[in-house]
Amino acid sequence: MTRKITTFLAIVFLGLNLFQAQLTMHSMVHAGYVYQSPKFGEVGGRLLFLKHDDVAYRIGASALMGSANQKFAIIPKAQGDVLFNFRKEADVYHSYYFLAGAEATTLYIAPKAGLSLFGIIDLAAGYAFPFNDNRINGKQLKGINFNFTLNIPLVVIQDLTRKGK
Repeated sequence: MTRKITTFLAIVFLGLNLFQAQLTMHSMVHAGYVYQSPKFGEVGGRLLFLKHDDVAYRIGASALMGSANQKFAIIPKAQGDVLFNFRKEADVYHSYYFLAGAEATTLYIAPKAGLSLFGIIDLAAGYAFPFNDNRINGKQLKGINFNFTLNIPLVVIQDLTRKGK
């Protein structure tokens, strides 16, 4: 399974390296809610890559934490997203982005689509396709999933801690 996640991340990194232009990178932490048959909380980190404001790329890793069949479970997750808004040179119109991406865990892979408000709040939905017959606490995770995520750039956290000194 780790081989599949490593391959997924390698493909994302190679895709980013195909761009000849210099990309700006921003680090973020994120927390959210995931409905995938049972409900999970999600905590992790992401890297945001962008050249212009109209298209951005994100990769990340996180942990899904919740209850599956009345037992606590933690599931590792890797993800990649493309955020796009094709209205150029109009910052007011970049308050929302369309989001397309995929996430992979040790139990399933799920393509997803949704909206991102200011690149900070994400609302997405997808469909999970399970790997073989993998289960967690006897429960197979498959079918429609929903994600709500809050992304916080590390620069914001650093600025807030500096003001306190």
